[in-house]
Amino acid sequence: MPWILLLIATLFCAPLQAVTIPGVTTSATSPASQTPPTEPDAAQKKAAYAALADVLENDSSRQELIKQLRSAAATPPQEKVPQLTPPPVSAEKTVLESVTDVSRHYGEALSTRFAQLWRNISTAQHKPFNSQTFSNAVSHFLLLAGLVFAFYALLRLCALPLYRKMGKWGRKKNRDRSNWLHLPAMITAAMIIDLLLLALTLFVGQMLSDRLNGGSRTVAFQQSLFLNAFALIEFFKAILRLIFCPRVPDLRPFTIQDEAARYWSLRLSLLSGVIGYGLIVAVPIMSNQVNVQTGALANVVIMLCITVWALWLIFHNKKAITESLIGLANRSLSFFSLFIRAFALVWHWIASAYFIVLFFFSLFDPGNSLKFMMGASVRSLAIISIAAFISGILSRWIAKTITLSPETQRNYPELQKRLNGWLSASLKAARILTVCVSVMLLLSAWGLFDFWSWLHNGAGEKTVDVLIRIALILFFSAIGWTLLASLIENRLASDIHGRPLPSARARTLLTLFRNALAVVISTITVMILLSEIGVNIAPLLAGAGALGLAISFGSQTLVKDIITGIFIQFENGMNTGDLVTIGPLTGMVERMSIRSVGVRQDTGAYHIIPWSSITTFANFVRGIGSVVANYDVDRGEDVDKANDALKAAVTELMEQEDIRGLVIGEPSFAGLVGLTNTAFTLRASFTTLPLKQWTVRFALDAQVKKHFDKAGIRAPVQTYQVLPSPGNPALAAPEPPTPNQPTL
Repeated sequence: MPWILLLIATLFCAPLQAVTIPGVTTSATSPASQTPPTEPDAAQKKAAYAALADVLENDSSRQELIKQLRSAAATPPQEKVPQLTPPPVSAEKTVLESVTDVSRHYGEALSTRFAQLWRNISTAQHKPFNSQTFSNAVSHFLLLAGLVFAFYALLRLCALPLYRKMGKWGRKKNRDRSNWLHLPAMITAAMIIDLLLLALTLFVGQMLSDRLNGGSRTVAFQQSLFLNAFALIEFFKAILRLIFCPRVPDLRPFTIQDEAARYWSLRLSLLSGVIGYGLIVAVPIMSNQVNVQTGALANVVIMLCITVWALWLIFHNKKAITESLIGLANRSLSFFSLFIRAFALVWHWIASAYFIVLFFFSLFDPGNSLKFMMGASVRSLAIISIAAFISGILSRWIAKTITLSPETQRNYPELQKRLNGWLSASLKAARILTVCVSVMLLLSAWGLFDFWSWLHNGAGEKTVDVLIRIALILFFSAIGWTLLASLIENRLASDIHGRPLPSARARTLLTLFRNALAVVISTITVMILLSEIGVNIAPLLAGAGALGLAISFGSQTLVKDIITGIFIQFENGMNTGDLVTIGPLTGMVERMSIRSVGVRQDTGAYHIIPWSSITTFANFVRGIGSVVANYDVDRGEDVDKANDALKAAVTELMEQEDIRGLVIGEPSFAGLVGLTNTAFTLRASFTTLPLKQWTVRFALDAQVKKHFDKAGIRAPVQTYQVLPSPGNPALAAPEPPTPNQPTL
């Protein structure tokens, strides 16, 4: 019964053929048959249903149908031959072509808008003008407007004494206690009170509108337009009063002269009032009560006059405002001074662009454009104010420092400086982040950038995640370095209980270890940061290894210097402050690095000696000093007498307290240790503290000179005899002098 399968396939494929899914069913068809199959009509569907019912009714036919269906289900489907579809070839556009396309797109959109405006003015349908309806609507409208304005003015007049008291109190507290929070709190409270008065006025205006609309929906609609415009414009004027505050100078947050504050408050209030009531109230009422052409023409005239007046105000006061901004920059912190100076250079272009954009937007969509511009302006002012407030707090915190207790400063000398450095760097980074976020929020407020969508999108989430990771890495690196460096510095300092300073060797090794630790932590931190921002550090590590191998071959002397210096340090060979002799040089060790040692001679010459060039050296400060004093006496003197004079000099020397404290143990006398034709030598030796042997030797020489002169002990004198010439016998040889009277 193959015809049964054909019938069932036809029955079940009929509804599928009637549905075409774009992108799925069309691609499943073969390229040869582009025409979709025709849908069966109602008669064919009825015949198919009847045949299926006959098959199911007969037992043998039903069993045969089930058998064939199972056979068809068990048969593997034929594999489709994959079709290779080449990717679509798209020609890359040049920069000029892209700019041309963008310009054409916006140009066409702008021309379309201007064409629509022209059609509204020239070819829109006229509606009959009903003077009675217009006068009735105007009378009800003006009555509501007059009552709302009068009520709001009365409320503000009653609140004026309260504002003045708040301003005086804030200024007084600011001067007396030098606390900057009182005045901003009063300014914020005055703003809140102003908004509450506006809300109360809107509530009363809505109640009046319900009773003064005359039962006309048109009048009610016009009054609602007025209330909406009143709320928007007065909110903007409240912000102007917050900035300029012409009637209460004590609540003025900025240093502005009273005349300038009244000047700009009045003109900006007039600008906002004419724009708001003109576009939101007058233009819709004219379009509704008179005709569309009148409303569109009134919109163009109002906005053209406002734009021309605004541009005249901007460029007429350009010089004065620029000078005021520069003066404000000179009085501000360095961080704010940079932004204020930059704004002073371009503020007139920004203001001009603002009114020109508002002019073009209002031509196409008067109500919504004004709401958008005012809303964006208010959001921008709020963003700038909050960002400036946060940046100001951060700047004040940057100027402050953490002061630790004297005990902590004594135990950890560099901890306070290090903590202040980390805190200052963190606050500066937070201030930069505040500026970046405020810039993105400003762009989002004007519709140029969707900050919140970007923040919840993949790029924004990834950026925030990377910034958080970087902050955590830097935080833990700073904490680790601060702890380790503080521990090392604690070992290098004496504590409150008088713990002695570590040895010179320990100081040198701890200093070298601290420097090496700083290099290691910095390198690891930089590598991790590069890895977090997406840089593949594997090539860097491989390159560093290859570079290190090349450097090791090319700088064997440097490696030898480092290794020799390490072993000398661990053997405690010399330390900073030691007096050493290295080769022909004798001097004080002033600096020790991982590669060389710096020695200062007594002449002032400073020598840098690589560790690898040191084969032997002498250190004069290891343990003890030694004085071996030899004194030559004339051969004709009595040895015992000379010995007694030497012992007397040593005894008097040891009676001096400052010298006795430098001598370890007792001096020793070797007696006669040398004999020549003209003299004999006496010796006395001392063991002294390190580097004190010269002090003892100089004092001993003074005492020996004193006692030898007192005892008449002469130093050896070289004698010689003048013989006569063999050819001149007249010159007789003089008698040799007696030993007690030598002749030079």
